[in-house]
Amino acid sequence: MLVRWLLAALHLLAYGFALASILRRTWALRRASVPAALRSVFRADTGWGIAALVLIVTGLMRAFGGYEKGADYYLHEPLFHAKMTLLVVILVLEVPSMLALLRWRAAMRKGEAPDLRKARSYARLSVIQTVLLVLMVFAATGMARGIGLPAGVV
Repeated sequence: MLVRWLLAALHLLAYGFALASILRRTWALRRASVPAALRSVFRADTGWGIAALVLIVTGLMRAFGGYEKGADYYLHEPLFHAKMTLLVVILVLEVPSMLALLRWRAAMRKGEAPDLRKARSYARLSVIQTVLLVLMVFAATGMARGIGLPAGVV
């Protein structure tokens, strides 16, 4: 019982940290016109990555680790499928930003100036990810209240 509670709390807290981190990264990317501005982008991105990892690990533990309702429940829950689809889209949208940030970090380590021309486009991708993350919260809370299940299943 205690583990279930702690996993649920960590999962919910990770949503808050993820939202705050992606918003900070968006804001920092919009202002990243010089390499010196990248420090805040990198910090926010690290926070976003850690929060995403915690969300994924705690989510997998809760759905398939025997701590919650069980895999059969989740695999038959339409909102779970919606939530996982949103997660996949968020991860796909993350690829271009992640690759750019890796290149920028490598350039900074070499003492070179990274090419920041696409920083604003990565900020736009982060805005989309933010909206999708919020929609994941709606799917999760709907799932927790049995919305989307056939009558009598809850």
